[in-house]
Amino acid sequence: MPADFPNKPRVALLVLQESTPTALFGLLEVFLSVGTTWEDLTGEPSLVGQMDPRIVARTTEPVQSPVGVDIVPQDVLLPADVVIVTDLALNQSFNPVGRWRDEIAWIKEQHDNGAIICSVCTGALFLAEAGLLDGVTVTTHWSAKPFFERHYPGINLATNRIMSASGDQDKLITCGGASSWEDLGLYLVARLSGTQEAVRMAKIFLFGDKSEGQLPFAGARKAHRHDDAVISDVQSWIALNYDREHVVSEMVIHSGLSERTFSRRFRAATGYSSIEYVQTLRIEEAKQALITEDRAVDDIAYDVGYTDPTHFRRLFKRLAGTTPSRYRQRYRRIGRLSSPDS
Repeated sequence: MPADFPNKPRVALLVLQESTPTALFGLLEVFLSVGTTWEDLTGEPSLVGQMDPRIVARTTEPVQSPVGVDIVPQDVLLPADVVIVTDLALNQSFNPVGRWRDEIAWIKEQHDNGAIICSVCTGALFLAEAGLLDGVTVTTHWSAKPFFERHYPGINLATNRIMSASGDQDKLITCGGASSWEDLGLYLVARLSGTQEAVRMAKIFLFGDKSEGQLPFAGARKAHRHDDAVISDVQSWIALNYDREHVVSEMVIHSGLSERTFSRRFRAATGYSSIEYVQTLRIEEAKQALITEDRAVDDIAYDVGYTDPTHFRRLFKRLAGTTPSRYRQRYRRIGRLSSPDS
């Protein structure tokens, strides 16, 4: 598993008096979903370790956010593998100089101990006040540029970027607008738990382009649990032979049942007809190959059992809601998250 930390990584989501709640709770839910939610939704195990996210602050007293909603820290400032400062609500007269002394002392200690330090949106001002952004390239929300020019003129701003990774081993991550917490969440999941799990998080939370609806995000419908031993045996056989030319008729032969009895029992056991089950399995295998391999679409179609590329593309679009090429483009972006400056 590609990871900066060998054990369950602790992610500290820092609450300041100026913190707004959306990114804090959004990131908390994403990190809590790693290694658990995909299996709950689809039945497919993700085979990655869980993460340990905590909302932390100087004390555990509730903090009234600028939007009026109380944020209740789960813990005091504690050692962490990753620290995230989310967006801060600022007015034009806001002066960050001299603020957050306790929190700054803590985050500098985490930085010195090798933690990944991140900011979302205007949270970069906190990192600037902590002196962690000197000599690196930084991004933040475009509206924060005057604050940097006024108080931290030596910092190299690149506000055209959505995300920038800098520092030793890319352990300083800054992000643009408030919604860039989604990009940061996927980046950290990809970095700590692997690209495949980051793709799963994108599908669960519908991160990214939604212009084609929900189907491009969907995983396979979870098959029913059942105790039909004959159908279980057929399912095991299909998993190894889904690419065979006449696989549906061979399923019946493998079961030893009549075609009518097999069809009835297979649907009762799995919730799918036999052809739907095979098509779903083939398209899910194709999705995985499109994301992880550079082979041509036609070659992938052939390998999952389709000799007619046109038929494959038509079926893929019906089941996945987009073309194979668009699907590859959508999720390959997540595979490139480990180089957010590119």
